[in-house]
Amino acid sequence: MALKESGEMYLETIYVLTRKSDSVRSIDVCESLGYSKPSVSRAVGLLKNGGFITVSKEGYLSLTKSGEDVAKKLFERHTIISQFLISLGVDENVATEDACRIEHVISDESFEAIKRNANTKE
Repeated sequence: MALKESGEMYLETIYVLTRKSDSVRSIDVCESLGYSKPSVSRAVGLLKNGGFITVSKEGYLSLTKSGEDVAKKLFERHTIISQFLISLGVDENVATEDACRIEHVISDESFEAIKRNANTKE
């Protein structure tokens, strides 16, 4: 199953929430993203069917290996692109919002170039 940007956002959100708490439920994703329960429920079903997450009988969400791989890749992109833009003088809020959009469309080649350059700026 090919993921769209919205699916990637859900995976990244679950990953970030999992880093803060051992238990993540759909309601936590709703609150984090500001989405409705029906929207999150539909997305959870699609991600589960796609093999990206599992849902326990108690309703707790967990990333599968493939879901975690996608989420970690996006989280790294988001973090590095945000930091890079901030280092260029972009306002932190603007940099974070822009990174959120860029992380889904940037090529691996361009991201690796930014990553190399960002590491030399530190």
